[in-house]
Amino acid sequence: MTGNNFAYFSLEPDIVTNYLGANARKLGYVRVTIELMLEDVEYLEAAEHHSPLLRAITIEIIGRQTEERVKSLTGREDIRRACLENMRQVMKKETGHEMIKDVIFTKYLYQG
Repeated sequence: MTGNNFAYFSLEPDIVTNYLGANARKLGYVRVTIELMLEDVEYLEAAEHHSPLLRAITIEIIGRQTEERVKSLTGREDIRRACLENMRQVMKKETGHEMIKDVIFTKYLYQG
């Protein structure tokens, strides 16, 4: 592995999904633009190949969140970290490498 040969991969299109609202009848939604920082440029092809799986992980994680967590800065950071950890686990299982150095939310909008 070469050093500091990072690459960035955008999960396209933006992820738009619901989260749990304050009461059972009210759902909020989140729109997130995600960039993956890959440990090496050689992982770009694998990230693209597995992008539907990486998107599904993100949608599942956000969908389990409460309104309070989605709207707070600490909650948003927890969500980002959960995405990173889950993506790493899945990529390790699928490819033998964690591949993802970081998950960056470049846009994070919520309504509800």
